[in-house]
Amino acid sequence: MNLSRRHTIGAAGTVAGWSLIPGNVLGANNKVRLAAIGIGQQGGNILGAIGGQPGVEVVALCDVDIDSNAPIVPKDAKTYSVRGWMNPNATPAFRAGKYPKAKKYRDFRKMFDEMADEIDAVCIGLPDHSHFPATMAAMMLGKPVYTEKPLARTFQEIELLMKAEKKYGVVTQMGNQGHSGDNYHQFKLWRETGIIKNVRHVDAQMNGNRRWHTWGTVTGFPTGEKMPADLNWDVWQGTTAKPHEFSDKLHYGNWRGWHQFGTGCFGDWGAHILDTIHEFLELGLPEKITATHLVGRNDFVFPLESTINFQFPDRGAGLPAMDIDWRDGVGNRGPAPKELGGDEGKEFYGAGKIIYSDDLTFKGGHHGTPLQIVPLDKFKDMLRSGKVSKDYGKHSTHHANFIHAVRGDEKTRSPFSVAGPLCQMFALGCMAQRLGGEIKFDRKRNRITNNKVADGLLKDDVRKGWEQYYKV
Repeated sequence: MNLSRRHTIGAAGTVAGWSLIPGNVLGANNKVRLAAIGIGQQGGNILGAIGGQPGVEVVALCDVDIDSNAPIVPKDAKTYSVRGWMNPNATPAFRAGKYPKAKKYRDFRKMFDEMADEIDAVCIGLPDHSHFPATMAAMMLGKPVYTEKPLARTFQEIELLMKAEKKYGVVTQMGNQGHSGDNYHQFKLWRETGIIKNVRHVDAQMNGNRRWHTWGTVTGFPTGEKMPADLNWDVWQGTTAKPHEFSDKLHYGNWRGWHQFGTGCFGDWGAHILDTIHEFLELGLPEKITATHLVGRNDFVFPLESTINFQFPDRGAGLPAMDIDWRDGVGNRGPAPKELGGDEGKEFYGAGKIIYSDDLTFKGGHHGTPLQIVPLDKFKDMLRSGKVSKDYGKHSTHHANFIHAVRGDEKTRSPFSVAGPLCQMFALGCMAQRLGGEIKFDRKRNRITNNKVADGLLKDDVRKGWEQYYKV
């Protein structure tokens, strides 16, 4: 990508001579001209949700196989749902066909070189390992950017994105869409009114089957597969320093199970389960991360089961030291609280969380699902007395919130400054899943103090030609 002097934004907050005040950078009639990078599967869902907002015009589409209308179906595809890459309506070509006037690209760098002045905002729905360079490129050009969760794969990349957000002053939003739902507004209200306070422990989990669970023992990256025509595999690999051959165990969707390309179940679902806990309990980064249970630990792909404990120090009034147990893997469930009427040994079912405070216990699901106080009779009594309410007001959706922020009418609810530390917690948890054992983290220096291998994994080697995105 040719980041010319004309395009590169400076610390003073101007691009090509125009102000970053949203009303001054938009087109006629306050129209938002949108570019989408990654339009298959979830990227296509994001494109539809943001591109469908009033006053948004989709002007550019980018995907490494943008003309593909034949989803790659792995040999063991029968074990997977028809959602996502097996659905022909989720292919890049199908999505692109809905926007015939938009220009099409296979490389976001070329798109920005040719169209930077014609783009007002960018949405990014790429694999985890590719979030960083595309997001950074947009920010360096002064473009508001919506990036799917998690923000990036490594701790360092997330840190750089937060620094870039401050330097370039652009609107940012991470795509954990439930962070604009009822749970967000409820948790914020209950924290401010003292309903949620003095939390000591959280059990959180996602126990569904994941794609890599069916692969057996993985001893290396797959080789020898024929690459589909018209796939820009070089761009798909992004900043990865060591190139890998094409495989349907990487593209589509299967990348999530590999340490080198994804963040496993934790990076995928943690942002939909722990987001409000992390923000409104002001957790920041943990000081100790421990893998207390691992089944199928592997140097290449994530475990079949894992339980990771995160310990956080005291953070002030109403925010005592606390810990979180995260569980994933089919059958790896946490204990049900006694408030749900469970006997000792009974398990908590479903993707969600149990929050234990000194006074109350809360049961929650995922995405925007609001919390319940348990037992339910106690919740009903508190509702009748007026101590709590189920009315959290009417608010914009997550995608609308981003466009409103681009226009200067709202502030985003999941800017990188909020989402970044959450995703850095995921990065640390993924290290524990990969290595096992205990990790001690220095919150002041952002370093791992007891494991040189883990400390080295805070960042990754960068492929030649992609270094410019790491200079903030």
